[in-house]
Amino acid sequence: MVKSVVLFVNLHKKNAAQTASLIRGELEKRSIAVTVFSFEGKPEQPPVGKWDVAFSLGGDGTVLSAARCLAPMGVPILPVNLGTLGFIAEVDDWLDVFLRWEKGEIKLSKRCMFEISVERASKTVMRNVCLNDAVISASGIARLINLDVHINSETALGSYRCDGLIVATPTGSTAYSMAAGGPIVDPEMEAMILNPICPFSLSNRPFVLPSLQTLVITVANEQRSGVLLTVDGQDTFGLECADRVFIKQSPHRAEMIFNGRDAYYSALRDKLFWSSSHFRSGGADA
Repeated sequence: MVKSVVLFVNLHKKNAAQTASLIRGELEKRSIAVTVFSFEGKPEQPPVGKWDVAFSLGGDGTVLSAARCLAPMGVPILPVNLGTLGFIAEVDDWLDVFLRWEKGEIKLSKRCMFEISVERASKTVMRNVCLNDAVISASGIARLINLDVHINSETALGSYRCDGLIVATPTGSTAYSMAAGGPIVDPEMEAMILNPICPFSLSNRPFVLPSLQTLVITVANEQRSGVLLTVDGQDTFGLECADRVFIKQSPHRAEMIFNGRDAYYSALRDKLFWSSSHFRSGGADA
C-alpha cells in the first residue's frame, strides 16, 4: 500500500505547478503523504527522503533526471507527460494508471541503466549513470574526433574517426541514437547500442552488444578539437587525450509505471506515424 509519494516537478513545463497541485490534492484525499520537489529545467540537488513511488511531471528529460536520482533507491516512477514527444513520459490519465498499478493490475517496466566512469592518469575523475545515453563528441566547432573502442579492456573493437559516439540503452534507442540512424530496441531488453555519429568510414555501423559487456572508449592523442562527454543530454564533462571512458550496465534498474506493455508500441505508431490510417488521411508530409 502506498503511504508516501514524491512529485518530481519541472516548472519549465506549462501547467506543471497546477498539475502538481491537482495530483497532491487527489493523493492526500487517500491519506497519502506527498513531498513536492520542484525545479526549473534541471535539479541542482536530488531530493532526500523515503518514498513508495515518484511522479515525474514534465517531459522525457524530467524522467531522465528523476531516474538518475531515484533508481538507486528503488523508487518506481510514474511519468506524467507535460512535454511534447514523450517516448518515456507517456502517461496522461495518471490517476487511472496509478490506481491500477496500486491494485497490482500493471507490472513495473524495468529499464536497463548504464554506469559511466572516466579514468585519467590511472585515477577515476568522474562517475555518473544514464537511462538514455552517453555521448562523446567534439566540444567546439563540428570536427572529427578519434576514439579507440575496446570490449572489456581486452578485445579491440576498432578505431573510430567520427563526429562522435553514442552509447545508448534500449530506452535511449528512440532518442539521439535513433536520430543518428541507430536501431530501435525494445526498452525492457538488456543491450548496449554503439552508434557512431557521421563516421569518416561508412563501414563503421551501429552495433548492438550484450549489456553485460564493458565498453572502454579511449580518447586518442593529437585531437584537433576538445572532446566532451554528455550524459543523458544533461550532464557534461570535458575529456582529455588518453582519457578512458568505461561504460557498463548499472546494478540498478529504472522502474517505470506505464499503462501496460502495449503503451510503448502505441507511442511508436503514433509518434513515428507508422499507422496506415495516418497515411490514408494525408497526415504525413508529401
